[in-house]
Amino acid sequence: MASKGSSMSFSRKSYRLTSDAEKSRVTGIVQEKLLNDYLHRIFSSPEHAPTAATSRKPLNFQNLPEHLDQLLHVDNEDEESQGQVEGRLGPSTVVLDHTGGFEGLLLVDDDLLGVIGHSNFGTIRSTTCVYKGKWVYEVLISSQGLMQIGWCTINCRFNQEEGVGDTHNSYAYDGNRVRKWNVTTTNYGKEGRLVEKDSSEWQLQGQPTVLLTLAHIFHRFAPLLRKVYLVEAVLMSFLRGVVEAGTPAQAQSMVRQILDLLWLFMEDYEVQDCLKQLMMSLLRLYRFSPIVPDLSLQIHYLRLTIAILRHEKSRKFLLSNVLFDVLRSVVFFYIKSPLRVEEAGLQELIPTTWWPHRSSREGKDSKDVKDETAEEHRRRRAYERGCQRLKKRIEVVEELQVQILKLLLNNKDDNGGEASRYIFLTKFRKFLQENASGRGNMPMLCPPEYMVCFLHRLISALRYYWDEYKASNPRASFSEEAYIPPQVFYNGKVDYFDLQRLGGLLSHLRKTLKDDLASKANILIDPLELQAATMDDLDEDEEPAPAAAQRPMQALAMGGVLPLPRPSWLSSPTLGRANRFLSTAAVSLMTPRRPLTTSEKVKVRTLSAEQRTREDIEGSHWNEGLLLGRPPEEPEQPLTENSLLEVLDGAVMMYNLSVHQQLGKMVGVSDDVNEYAVALRDTEDKLRRCPKRRKDILAELTKSQKVFSEKLDHLSRRLAWVHATVYSQEKMLDIYWLLRVCLRTVEHGDRTGSLFAFMPEFYLSVAINSYSALKNYFGPVHSMEELPGYEETLTRLAAILAKHFADTRIVGTDIRDSLMQALASYVCYPHSLRAVERIPEEQRIAMVRSLLAPYEQRPWAQTNWILVRLWRGCGFGYRYTRLPHLLKTKPEDANLPSLQKPCPSTLLQQHMADLLREGPDVAPSFLNSVLNQLNWAFSEFIGMIQEIQQAAERLERNFVDSRQLKVCATCFDLSVSLLRVLEMTITLVPEIFLDWARPTSEMLLRRLAQLLNQVLNRVTAERNLFDRVVTLRLPGLESVDHYPILVAVTGILVRLLVHGPASGTERATSVLLADPCFQLRSICYLLGQPEPPAPGTVLPAPDRKRFSLQSYTDYISVEELAQVEQMLAHLTSASAQAAAASLVSGSHCTHVHTTQTHVSTNVHTTHVWHVSLSGYLTPAHPALCSLQPTSEEDLCPICYAHPISAVFQPCGHKSCKACINQHLMNNKDCFFCKATIVSVEDWEKAASTSTTSSAA
Repeated sequence: MASKGSSMSFSRKSYRLTSDAEKSRVTGIVQEKLLNDYLHRIFSSPEHAPTAATSRKPLNFQNLPEHLDQLLHVDNEDEESQGQVEGRLGPSTVVLDHTGGFEGLLLVDDDLLGVIGHSNFGTIRSTTCVYKGKWVYEVLISSQGLMQIGWCTINCRFNQEEGVGDTHNSYAYDGNRVRKWNVTTTNYGKEGRLVEKDSSEWQLQGQPTVLLTLAHIFHRFAPLLRKVYLVEAVLMSFLRGVVEAGTPAQAQSMVRQILDLLWLFMEDYEVQDCLKQLMMSLLRLYRFSPIVPDLSLQIHYLRLTIAILRHEKSRKFLLSNVLFDVLRSVVFFYIKSPLRVEEAGLQELIPTTWWPHRSSREGKDSKDVKDETAEEHRRRRAYERGCQRLKKRIEVVEELQVQILKLLLNNKDDNGGEASRYIFLTKFRKFLQENASGRGNMPMLCPPEYMVCFLHRLISALRYYWDEYKASNPRASFSEEAYIPPQVFYNGKVDYFDLQRLGGLLSHLRKTLKDDLASKANILIDPLELQAATMDDLDEDEEPAPAAAQRPMQALAMGGVLPLPRPSWLSSPTLGRANRFLSTAAVSLMTPRRPLTTSEKVKVRTLSAEQRTREDIEGSHWNEGLLLGRPPEEPEQPLTENSLLEVLDGAVMMYNLSVHQQLGKMVGVSDDVNEYAVALRDTEDKLRRCPKRRKDILAELTKSQKVFSEKLDHLSRRLAWVHATVYSQEKMLDIYWLLRVCLRTVEHGDRTGSLFAFMPEFYLSVAINSYSALKNYFGPVHSMEELPGYEETLTRLAAILAKHFADTRIVGTDIRDSLMQALASYVCYPHSLRAVERIPEEQRIAMVRSLLAPYEQRPWAQTNWILVRLWRGCGFGYRYTRLPHLLKTKPEDANLPSLQKPCPSTLLQQHMADLLREGPDVAPSFLNSVLNQLNWAFSEFIGMIQEIQQAAERLERNFVDSRQLKVCATCFDLSVSLLRVLEMTITLVPEIFLDWARPTSEMLLRRLAQLLNQVLNRVTAERNLFDRVVTLRLPGLESVDHYPILVAVTGILVRLLVHGPASGTERATSVLLADPCFQLRSICYLLGQPEPPAPGTVLPAPDRKRFSLQSYTDYISVEELAQVEQMLAHLTSASAQAAAASLVSGSHCTHVHTTQTHVSTNVHTTHVWHVSLSGYLTPAHPALCSLQPTSEEDLCPICYAHPISAVFQPCGHKSCKACINQHLMNNKDCFFCKATIVSVEDWEKAASTSTTSSAA
């Protein structure tokens, strides 16, 4: 008779048939002969049996059951002669067991046939056991009252509250109440009728005789089951046979019975060692078994693993001690790739091969399906059918792996211990911690390819339990609406180890945001959390009163309030020192809970995974558990079980640790296919063009074609495996679901205000990276556009990027850079840019305002790149996807964001224009910072190319550092992008430079003209430094060329001199010509002319050896070329007029030059023109002849170019207006004394003739 409860077990010592229990046990390597002799000795034949009964056939574990049947067989005649009947054990006369089978105060008759009870619910057994057939016994009831008569197992234990029928392993009938009992009760039979019970219905784990024999067997045999070689060679083979022979249900039932026997007859430590060795063997066999076409080996091993894990006691032991502690159990969730195509039978599954064309970033094929030939279409369809066959076989394995995780996440098996899910959570969190803290330490890390498969299986099991909970709790949410509530990040119930938070370190956040935690979440941080308290800090016998008064409050990490004093029994010395550090749950359970009022605060501290209990996670009646500290913005109804929220949090962390990186690596197979496909097409093209008379070349090309074709066949089949296991539609939906989870989590966290800083950084990282993976890694087979809610998801991600790339609550440099780079990449593609335009208007304006913040003291390069992408396609000659000079030198890679087709946003450009017009300080501060950075970037570039040129001219062999070349190219690219931003600004809001009613317009225009002239002079000089470096074509400097920087400068000049209003054009022309660095020859260089043409003449054709915008007709339109010619004619005419005016003014003031003979006439005339444009003198002014030249002490001591025209208050120092206006944009301190400048006033020499030079 056996128990229905699998957790009950018999002690092996109770079944020993001999007292010789401590004999030495056999160890060593088991050979066939040794095993035969050993088994014959243990299971020897009885003395009266004939010799033939012991066959000389070798005895092993396979035929051991047959041998035992022979030994246990007894003839019917012998049974009858001995008074035994099949199905019954015990004496022929049934009597009461007065030696040990009773409970309570009982009076038993001398003949052991009658009994009188003198206590409440006394119980007594008989001396006979039945195990087969139907049996009846008669009882004469001699008194009134409640009596239960029935059957029980040998393992049944009674007390004065529970008798027969009140336990799981007993069954009874109560004739008084006419009911049957087996823990619960139901109506049964008629009054006074005796009960017949078929003992076979008990489903015993074995018959009594066999149980006694097995006890003897396991006494000798148990030590062998601890040996790894016996477990792998014998037990594993036997269990595999069980799994392979029957259906999955039959195999699971058989394995469960075997495990019940192991736990029944073996000591716990022996069973545990056996299970440990068994799982290690399973893991090795699953990991290293070959990939056969039907994956049968992997399927059998997984089914056996499932059968073992379905046994509750075995599952909990393995979870607690083996799966994560000893084994790398994630191997069970991995489907390894075949080393050879032939190994997995892929040639038979996929007889026809095909390979996709290179895809664009939007997930579409560069070659449309409708352009396929009939042969290509047939091959593609046959290839897809083969991929579907392969996918169906792999899905069988994946479903078994999901079943394993469903068993590990079971939370209904908490009978007699902790449920499997909470054991799994503890181990899973530790697993994540090891991988998070051991990044870079390869032995500690779980391989990324294992992580990918583990993540997908975990998501499937998680969503199964999530939706199952929703089915039974209508107020809960579906898994499609899943997210992590923000309170999980700050209430201390989930340990995030040393992972960075958005707002910085956790300890810093708890100090700075403790008031917000108290006001918004009713949470107080435990003061002990900020102190390093150890056990040695506490005295065992004496404890200070303040500490004793504080300890009850430490329990409030569970969300409860403990107004009562600490129970006295907790202070008992018998509990030892460790009990002073009982978990908060243990202390809380000793005190009745009550709901929190709004004024009460909950004190929290961080709990490690090992310290938590089920109540810490799921909570109780008045304790929200994992959701403690709910902010007012969060809904009250639960999303799902709290434990599932932690599993989801771990899945997001897994993706961040290594899954995204591995998804990017697996794309290498697709890249290899593309490379070989290009090589094959080139080879076939060469074959078509090769003359037939060149047999040698034809032979080599044919050989190359064969090699490429064979390689592509192999790679296309391998690519099918990768797509089925990593990039299938189901895997894409998993990553997409994870992306949406992160988006909802960030949105809910953002609503909490300052508490958003507690969120770990990896939630934003996963949102960015998962979108990148969906867009770049899963095409061209699966397109992101086909996903449900694609447009909405793009818009939500755009809103998050637009809001948080400049969020002051985010302090981490890395995550801020990631957000900025993600937004920069986001605006490169039409679909995602349209998503940015769909976000609410106030968010768009806030984003553009952040982009227009001054560039100082922040990483400005990425924000400048974003502005450039918004303008690309609208600028002068700015419609290219790849620089013209690079088209033939490097193959085009359409996957780079910088090489996407232009997609400007007129909507965001309009927001930018409105903001620049909005206030008096926005445009000046922004443009001043842009001009400062342009000055720095171009100066750095010129300095670096000087060093590169000097190194190249040395006679000795030398190498230029590649990093230096990269920095040099970056400075050049930055200069070009800054010029494009200036072009966009002038186009959108020209009045910022040309409306001199604004106080800073003239100064900004002068600075712009100065920088433009410097760039033109450096780039256009004949045989200059820039020309020589470009001619070298050094690796790393491929982007350095005349075209990108000259068209950017040309675009600015055209906007100023051609498109502007007449008054603005006149001002821009005068400022440009007044700059000392202006050279008309630089403008002529743009059209390939060495000298300015004569007025009225036609421009000659450009020299092919010289740079000319006319050579780039594919990139510059006819209208744009006409505008350049118009600009050149205008500047030529204005320059001639300026020169003529200078000569006239020079003839009237020749006495000015007699005292300065060392200054050339050309420089002098330019200087006089420059001064006149500042508003101080005009060349044709009548009073010019009477004015004396400006003395050195009257010149600005900063620039020595303009007269002093401004005085600073309160210090009284002086300079020209241009210098002080530019200085005040960046600094409010005086040039000379560093005093704070309060105001600037006009200054004229005539008004203060006695004033000395401000420099003095």
